[in-house]
Amino acid sequence: MATQSTATLEKLGDAKLTVADPKEDIRGRKVLDKNGDEVGKVDDLLIDDSEHKVRMLRVESGGFLGLGETKVLIPVDAITKIDEHVHINHTRDHVARAPRYDPDLVQDRQYLGGLYGYYGYGPFWGSGYMYTGFPYYW
Repeated sequence: MATQSTATLEKLGDAKLTVADPKEDIRGRKVLDKNGDEVGKVDDLLIDDSEHKVRMLRVESGGFLGLGETKVLIPVDAITKIDEHVHINHTRDHVARAPRYDPDLVQDRQYLGGLYGYYGYGPFWGSGYMYTGFPYYW
């Protein structure tokens, strides 16, 4: 079932929600690409405000003590496995070329639609979208 077109995204870190099962909180875990190469770490999760489902991973890479790091959004649709790491079905180079995270554009459907398209997925508000089964957050 598609999400209502009025849903907006917010960082889980800013929401007044918690992870139903703390063991399922993937923030801080390393993200590995389809070749097993490190992409970065999950810095935060973006959830929609209507269904409380995770829609995007905010992944940071590079930098030192918060300086010079790069942040990108990756749709949860890219996740292939979660264990002590988060595995995605794209290469590190593909993620490195993705549009950068821009907090001012995170509510812009054109920006988010472009991100989904870049990774090869339809947006969560689109017709026929099926959720990946990532855990709910409450």
